[in-house]
Amino acid sequence: MTPFRRVSGLAAPMPVANIDTDQLAPKQFLTTTERTGLAKALFHDQRFDADGTPKPGFVLDTPPFDTATILIAGNNFGCGSSREHAVWALCDFGFCAVIAPSFADIFYNNAVNNGLLAVSLDAAVVELLLAGAAAQHEVAIDLEAQVVEMLGNQYGFVIDPAIRARLLSGMDMIDEALARLPAVRDREQALGQAMPWLGSVRTGA
Repeated sequence: MTPFRRVSGLAAPMPVANIDTDQLAPKQFLTTTERTGLAKALFHDQRFDADGTPKPGFVLDTPPFDTATILIAGNNFGCGSSREHAVWALCDFGFCAVIAPSFADIFYNNAVNNGLLAVSLDAAVVELLLAGAAAQHEVAIDLEAQVVEMLGNQYGFVIDPAIRARLLSGMDMIDEALARLPAVRDREQALGQAMPWLGSVRTGA
């Protein structure tokens, strides 16, 4: 994953609650296991007619929000099925963070495990950010300081320290496990020397 420290720029406002994973990545896009090429899937049914013709007026296809890297949305973002494609579609479109009052648990875990920062803020703060984003005011997210900034105001957010450390370092859970491999081998060697019978049981000798 790419390390996440600070991002700033325009944010796309979507003042809608209960945006589910079927909207983020409809079922017809779930056959792929590739994480790229899914930008077209994002909100596909709201963005395109049945024949693939773009529908006018959708915020993500309207400049300047078509280049936004932050999405601001309503409560319970990412509800629905556990499809990881929903996160992949957001990332492939260019988003590196989503701000909302709350997130579905499975979506949140899928997001942070793929390097997409999900920031939960009080609903009243999100309303302020939505209004500011619609007026094209710049939004910044500083993960090291754990703040969202707009118009000189800072809004602190809470994040699990382990998740924050992974995002800052750009390491996913597999990277973390592999980094611990030398320590695991040292521990196994020490145990093997102290209790050699364990090795016999493990190998079936």
